[in-house]
Amino acid sequence: MGIIRKALASRPVASLTSPYTIDHYLDQIHPMLAAENVRARVVEVIHETGDASTVVLRPNGAWNGFVPGQHVQFGVEVDGKRRVRVFSVSSSSASRSRAANNKTFSVSVKAHPDGYVSQFLHNDLKPGTIVFLSQAEGEFVLPRETPDDVLLMSGGSGITPVMSMIRTLRDSGHAGRVTFLHYARSLDDEMFSDELDEIAASLPQAQVVRIYTRKPAKDAELKGRFTIDHLKHLGIDPSETLTYVCGPAGLIASVRDTYEELGASAQLRMEYFKVPSVDLDAPDATGTLTFDNASIEADNSGATILEQAEAAGLKPEFGCRMGVCNTCVVKKNHGAVRHVISNEISASTDETIKICVHVPVGDVNVAL
Repeated sequence: MGIIRKALASRPVASLTSPYTIDHYLDQIHPMLAAENVRARVVEVIHETGDASTVVLRPNGAWNGFVPGQHVQFGVEVDGKRRVRVFSVSSSSASRSRAANNKTFSVSVKAHPDGYVSQFLHNDLKPGTIVFLSQAEGEFVLPRETPDDVLLMSGGSGITPVMSMIRTLRDSGHAGRVTFLHYARSLDDEMFSDELDEIAASLPQAQVVRIYTRKPAKDAELKGRFTIDHLKHLGIDPSETLTYVCGPAGLIASVRDTYEELGASAQLRMEYFKVPSVDLDAPDATGTLTFDNASIEADNSGATILEQAEAAGLKPEFGCRMGVCNTCVVKKNHGAVRHVISNEISASTDETIKICVHVPVGDVNVAL
C-alpha cells in the first residue's frame, strides 16, 4: 500500500485530478481511503474520570506515527460542521505495547466547560466514528537516546504527553532512573491513577509521586505547589537531570524560574497546556486594533488578537488557542505584538502571527 499511496500522491496524478486532490475522489469511495490525508476510526472511548476520557484510534495508512510527547490536530464533524482542536497523544510508541502491536494510538482529553469538542469527545463520541487528523506534531519529545536520569513533571491535564513518555520508557525496557512528579487538585481529578500505581511497581527505577494541592492525603510525602524543596526531597539535581514539564502557566513559570536561578535551564523542556492569563491593564494595552479585511477598528483592550476579533463579531479560524497548531496564523500588516508566553515583542511588517497568543502593543493592523 505504501507504493500505491506514493503513486497516488505524485505530481502526475495531481495534474490529472486538478483542481481537486486525489483524496477528494478517494473520500467519495470511503472516508478512510486517502493518499495523504490522515483519518482514523474510533475503537474505544474510555472514561478516565468524571470529566476526562481516552479515545483509542486506529489510523489509516497515511499516518506516520508519533514520538512520545507530540500532539495531533483532531477534527470531528458535528451537525455538518468540522471542528478541530489539538490533543496530546497519551499512548506508548514502543513496539511492546498493546496499542503499537494493534496499530492503534490514543489521545486523552479533559472535557472543559466551554470546550465544545472536548465535551463532545467525553459525552457523545462513539466507537466506529471516523475522525480527521493531522500528522503528529511538536518538539516536546523524548530524545532518541534517553539519559539514565529523567524527571517528568505535569500538572492537571498536562499529564497526557508525559504519560506517553513514561509508558514508552516502560514498554521499551528503560533501565535508568525515572521520576514522575504529578500535581492534581485531588485524587478524583487525577487521570491514570491505577496505571501510575502499576508503573511505580513495574519500572525498576521509577519513582512516581503525586501531589494533591487541594485535598492532600494525610500521609502525603509532599504537599502544596511546586518548590525546589520538592526536588531536594526526591534527591533530584536539576543541573544533571533532563526535565520535562507540561501543565498550566503557573506551574511552568515556577519550574522555569527555579531552573534559571540554579543555572539549569539547558536541562528543561516545557510545554504549556494552558496559556498564561492576559493582563488587560498592561501598559501596552493602548491604541487601535484594525481588522483590515473586515474594515473594522476597535480600541485595543489588551486581550489576545483572537479574543478581540471575536469581541468585534469576527469568526477567525482557530484550533488549540495555545499557540501550538498554527490554525489561527494570519498576516500582521504593521504594528507591534507581544507573545503572551515568551513576552517577546515583534514589530516586523508583513509577518505572520498566531492571534491566539499575541496581544497588540499600541496600534496594530492585521489581515482579518
